[in-house]
Amino acid sequence: MDNLKRVQDYVDQFGLGLKVVSHEGDTSTAEKAAETLGLEVGQIAKSLLFRLKDGRYIMILSAGDVKINDKKFKKIFKTKPKLAKPKEVEEVTGYPIGGVCPFALQNPVEIYLDSSLNRFDVVYAAAGTPFSSLPITMEQLKIVTKGEEVDVSES
Repeated sequence: MDNLKRVQDYVDQFGLGLKVVSHEGDTSTAEKAAETLGLEVGQIAKSLLFRLKDGRYIMILSAGDVKINDKKFKKIFKTKPKLAKPKEVEEVTGYPIGGVCPFALQNPVEIYLDSSLNRFDVVYAAAGTPFSSLPITMEQLKIVTKGEEVDVSES
């Protein structure tokens, strides 16, 4: 099954009317996605995979215009933030870098939604490829990711 279908099939089960959108332009980074979609960079939801000291992986979804704050991260997760390597990202999520969707993952991963996403009514998450997106609200993200809201970012 291709990634776009995998993502669409996953969101369909929730009955929220969410639709994966394919794009001719590149959406592989927050900046490129914002340009392709004609949006602010912050409206692009970044999916960041971290490897914790105990070997577990967690994903943090944040607005595209913020950085993860080391101190806030360490306070919550009791370790410094360490981004997963590109190979790990593909192995754990099943998605290529630049198209990492925050749900319908290949392996179970705890999902955290950074409060920076609350600034926008709708954000645009990657939908499994570097040329796709999924417009979604924070409330819908909480439903489809079963994610917990955290505050780990800084402007």
